[in-house]
Amino acid sequence: MSRLGKLPIELPQGTQAKIEGDFILIKGAKGELKEKTNKAVNIDISEKEIVVSVKNPDVKKEKAFWGLYRSLINNMVVGVNEGFEKKLEINGVGYKAALQGKKLVLNVGFSHQVDFEIPEGITAQVEGNVISVSGIDKQLVGETAAQIRKVKKPEPYKGKGIKYIDEQIRRKVGKAAGKAD
Repeated sequence: MSRLGKLPIELPQGTQAKIEGDFILIKGAKGELKEKTNKAVNIDISEKEIVVSVKNPDVKKEKAFWGLYRSLINNMVVGVNEGFEKKLEINGVGYKAALQGKKLVLNVGFSHQVDFEIPEGITAQVEGNVISVSGIDKQLVGETAAQIRKVKKPEPYKGKGIKYIDEQIRRKVGKAAGKAD
């Protein structure tokens, strides 16, 4: 039994869910999301909740989809009602970010500026040295934040680069530690 998979997903007021062919469609206040379903999973939609079950609980491979699809559908419900947000912080002398239309312009210590194209469905905001990436699709928000971080990962000596707000960087001591002998 999947402990996570057997939990019902509560549908907030004003949220609609329906199955169209092989896809589940969730509509809410912030938009709508669509996800392809697997044939091994049953999705039962009522007015107030969605219950996910597996067709054949004896097959291990099919049972693995139970919790996965319950989490995917729950993320869709949360996304269309509340949305998701990731915050990134830029550290370093002269490092900065600016928003120009649908482009994020990053000056992060290279000889040139880096233009990052923001995908459709994602909104970005820059406030000082903090970049906020938000949207209704959890996977797309996380992937976009990871791609922005990938432009200049934080280095371990001075901590310069782009990092998540809550990320702890493991710091290394420099040359001075080697001369202490």
